[in-house]
Order: sequence, then structure tokens, then C-alpha cells
Amino acid sequence: MADDFTKYPSSTETTPAGLFEHWCEHPGCTKWGGWGFPRGKQTVWFCWKHRGDADN
Repeated sequence: MADDFTKYPSSTETTPAGLFEHWCEHPGCTKWGGWGFPRGKQTVWFCWKHRGDADN
């Protein structure tokens, strides 16, 4: 899940309370996931390079 802060522990230090930084969900990618796609009741997030993974 993109909001897993254990994957990116430094993000909690600079992110104001109530705001989430969505990271790319492509395995091994550490870029910001600026492209959100609905998948059921959740949203999946991908960076520009991996945005095509949302179709899989």
C-alpha cells in the first residue's frame, strides 16, 4: 500500500499531519506516485514511468 510509512520512514518527518505522500506502488520504485487510479474501494498510485501498471 502506498501509505505504508515503514517503506519511506523519512516521509513522516516532513509531511504535515493529515496529508499523505503517495509513493509509486511498482515494486522497487521509490518515486512519488502522482497518478492515482481507483481499484475497488482503494486507490492505487504510480509514478509517471509506471502509470501503465494501473491497468494490470
